Amino acid sequence: MAKTALVAGSTGLIGGQLLELLLKDDRYSSVIAVSRKPLLVSDSKLINVVCELKDLAAHANELKSDDVFCCLGTTIKKAKSKENFRAVDYDAPVLLGKIAKENGAQKYLLVSSLGANKGSSIFYNQVKGEVEEAIKAQAFTSFHVQRPSLLLGPRKEERSGEDAAKVFYKIFGFLVPKKYMAIESIKVARAMIAFAQQNQTGVIVHESDELQSY
Repeated sequence: MAKTALVAGSTGLIGGQLLELLLKDDRYSSVIAVSRKPLLVSDSKLINVVCELKDLAAHANELKSDDVFCCLGTTIKKAKSKENFRAVDYDAPVLLGKIAKENGAQKYLLVSSLGANKGSSIFYNQVKGEVEEAIKAQAFTSFHVQRPSLLLGPRKEERSGEDAAKVFYKIFGFLVPKKYMAIESIKVARAMIAFAQQNQTGVIVHESDELQSY
């Protein structure tokens, strides 16, 4: 029986590739994509819910799915404040989970980050760890956490720090342990869909070295 997928973050690096794969996947009869602006994608399976992340609750009736894929994420530089960063990387994923769970969703797949830890002294890693814990508490049948390392792929915006790191990996990547190697974003997208088809229950954490095989 074909399922319905719910995607948040479909205009981002992983989310955009994930959306494309889901629309081609016969195991999903419909794909609900949440975005702030209308998507420039046309497909009979696509249902585009246009709203601000903080207004998700007002669209709860439109967010009924089997599998939830959350690829939301920003940077401090882009968000301009820790408060704005937390709104995207913590508040929205948690609210999405609450709504989806109440609507009967069974599986939640989250893009987190290498080093996620609620006790970290690094704000970014701390928030990633906190959102993992919050969604874990929502008790989905399956909660898959993806913790990729540095992402490689066609970003729409420039990130100078990442660009410098990419050059490093091209030259010295063979010296880096697999867990910390940069990873192509499409591998993360493919892995998420593969994990959604599995019958595992509980919380399953996938570190970057595992994701490299997809």
